[in-house]
Amino acid sequence: MKTQVTARNLELTDRLREEVERKLRRLDRITRPDSEASVELIANASHAADASHVAEVTLQTRGTLVRSVASGSTAMAALNLVIDKLERQVVREKERPRSVRERNADEATAVLAREAVRSLPEGDAWSPGDSAEDRPAVVKVKRHDMAPMFEEDAIARMEELGHAFFIFLNAETDALNVIYRRVDGRYGVIEPVLPRPRSKARQ
Repeated sequence: MKTQVTARNLELTDRLREEVERKLRRLDRITRPDSEASVELIANASHAADASHVAEVTLQTRGTLVRSVASGSTAMAALNLVIDKLERQVVREKERPRSVRERNADEATAVLAREAVRSLPEGDAWSPGDSAEDRPAVVKVKRHDMAPMFEEDAIARMEELGHAFFIFLNAETDALNVIYRRVDGRYGVIEPVLPRPRSKARQ
């Protein structure tokens, strides 16, 4: 994460700057590597002792601008509080589109099914009334090396190939995702959710 640190009414030492950058690394797991953070530390001698220092952080990640402010008795105390707030805000921003994607899961399934049928030669589509012998069988398996990529890269690759959906390894979650083109021309993402392992019964 690219970080810019400034200070007002207090000395910005190398040690303080390094400490700010170290604490901001907490956000690395939920932000992109190209995210940018602007941090301003302010000392206000006229304020109460427990709010004499203010930390303001503006974070740009995933095309979204997130800003938070917190105060504390020291610059580090204020920074700890503001990072806690930022972490919650970023998680909310990431979860918001996910709920939309979940509501569109049926549409995504329909897109994949439609594309699968289109890929079959004419007359080869199987219907529930066909006998077991007529059911399609797997006759070929293809394996591909998958480099991690972000959703925007997956969209670009899908459009380049002219497909309605594209399977990719999400660089943010290290999970296989499917991105697809919706009926309205926008895009959706399928994120598989694995069931939790069942706990063993007590003996």
